[in-house]
Amino acid sequence: MWGELMARLGYSRYVAQGGDWGSMITQSIGQTETQHCAGIHVTMPIVSPDPETMNDLTAQEQAALESMTFYAQWDSGYSKQQSTRPQTLGYGLADSPVGQMAWIMEKFQAWTDCEENGVKHPENVINRDELLDNVMIYWLNNAGASSARLYWESFNNPSMEPITIPTGCSIFPHEIFRSSRRWAEQRFHQLIHWNELPKGGHFAALEQPATLIDEVRNCFRSLR
Repeated sequence: MWGELMARLGYSRYVAQGGDWGSMITQSIGQTETQHCAGIHVTMPIVSPDPETMNDLTAQEQAALESMTFYAQWDSGYSKQQSTRPQTLGYGLADSPVGQMAWIMEKFQAWTDCEENGVKHPENVINRDELLDNVMIYWLNNAGASSARLYWESFNNPSMEPITIPTGCSIFPHEIFRSSRRWAEQRFHQLIHWNELPKGGHFAALEQPATLIDEVRNCFRSLR
């Protein structure tokens, strides 16, 4: 769909960038739009840990596996619900603005790099208006159910096929899924940019916008 849109807008060559679901969409663009997309950049590369490295894990890879285990055991209830019974949840989200706010805000609290002086709170890195704006996009459009169906339709069957076009990855320390470079190289055959940042989480564009812009520019500069 994005490829068709860009063609209709008259762009024959472009680059793509994404985080969160945008990471999955951008990696899909990297598979399907190879004639027009010059390169992609993601903050959450979707890759599998390389089995050949399991006996020689770096500290970063060990931490990544521990984070993935924590996510599966304690942090993935929302995705299980949305990928198996999204409509049931949708009625509740459509009925209660407080319920919709809590559903969204819990993830900002859990997934942002927002701890200051021992207190973990999303308003330490994203201001309240920005957080409420995000919630209101769901509430005013009554999009709780339709947004959940994205998980039903695609979460359980992500494409893991190789990507051959130029790819850049910026890894923020509080991202949900963090790849190592050697894991990423198994899927991305032209890895032109790799950087592991000192601060930031899953919502990098909101948490560290200036850093993310620099990362995107540095990634794509060689493709001009």
